[in-house]
Amino acid sequence: MRAWDSLLDRMLRHLIRRGTLELVYPDETLIRYGDGTGNPVRVTMSNPELTKKIVLRPDLGVGEGYMNGDYTIADDDLRGFLALAIRNQTGSGMPWFEKPREASRFFGRRFAQFNPVNKARTNVAHHYDLSGELYDLFLDEDRQYSCAYFERPDMTLEEAQEAKKRHIAKKLLIEPGMTILDIGCGWGGMAMTLARDFGAKVVGVTLSTEQHALARKRVKEAGLEDKIDIRLTDYRDVTDKFDRIVSVGMFEHVGVPHYREYFAKVRELLKPGGISLIHFIGRSGPGGATADFITKYIFPGGYCPAMSEASNAVEHEGLITTDLEVWRLHYAETLRHWCDRFEANIDKAVALYDERFCRMWRFYLVASEMAFRHGGQVVFQYQLAHEVGDVPLTRDYLYRDDEEQEHRLAAE
Repeated sequence: MRAWDSLLDRMLRHLIRRGTLELVYPDETLIRYGDGTGNPVRVTMSNPELTKKIVLRPDLGVGEGYMNGDYTIADDDLRGFLALAIRNQTGSGMPWFEKPREASRFFGRRFAQFNPVNKARTNVAHHYDLSGELYDLFLDEDRQYSCAYFERPDMTLEEAQEAKKRHIAKKLLIEPGMTILDIGCGWGGMAMTLARDFGAKVVGVTLSTEQHALARKRVKEAGLEDKIDIRLTDYRDVTDKFDRIVSVGMFEHVGVPHYREYFAKVRELLKPGGISLIHFIGRSGPGGATADFITKYIFPGGYCPAMSEASNAVEHEGLITTDLEVWRLHYAETLRHWCDRFEANIDKAVALYDERFCRMWRFYLVASEMAFRHGGQVVFQYQLAHEVGDVPLTRDYLYRDDEEQEHRLAAE
């Protein structure tokens, strides 16, 4: 066995403690790892250089190896392979040989996540200015590119995304005519729901030219131009004051160096008595660093914070956390729906890009799902206000029937 193969063998003996991994090395040596339980996952490596890449940068080596076809998985069971890897990584803790690299990434993240306006715009374009047809292949009709809310396990993706928007709207306690800022408005779905169904006047901001163009088109087609203003601008450049502020799936792109700046801006733009709802992916453990594969190929400059990191910024900027909710497996189910739809449209995806891109996208979707199922990823919803009495004393208002809302709109 070559030197790099031997190093990978040592790594895997430490890492894989539960389940069964059968690895066929480039020289056709077969070694089994784990305790022999469960259905074995067999991986066959074809590129002799791959072992070195995995030893030096494990998550990037595994991700790029799949993209490039440097290894194959029996029955193409990527979900089973990544579930096995992430479950063991979470259960075994960080191996000793990973600690120096992880420490370097952790202390270097302030540089990696420094996101002034121009860099933030470039980072957003990397992901959100891909062909709009790509997102049509796996998102719901409203193009909600964030965690859905499965009130019932048998919900369709469309139903769960509508439930997500309803739940957020209830947390905002909207009255007709209120002004709302939607930070990171995406393709306009949340803004349209808040304006059409709750009678609000919404300003949505995005840095994506593709999202901006389509959101404005959708608003015009829905006849909501008098209620919705979609702007191609950074949230830091907004100067209006608002009754409510909502942000769904955008805080992950802010970057650790800008957390206090972000919440200071929320506090500045939120009127007295106002309420804000910040919805974002986080980690259930302490702070860390973004995986190299995600940083390089999917979300440059992105990071999913620990609760302690977000709360520290909130506390220092003088906002009151009036409610905090943790969604656990909702995003895993959302990602499973997205991946199934992407697979069903794989021929269209290959026609848009190529097979390597599709393998990258599939790896991203499946790895993300497994991170929520086995790796401690969650979704946080922070409800924020200026004063402790700005929201009701109990959470009953979140679960009342929608009749009150219907009566208010009928009286408008």
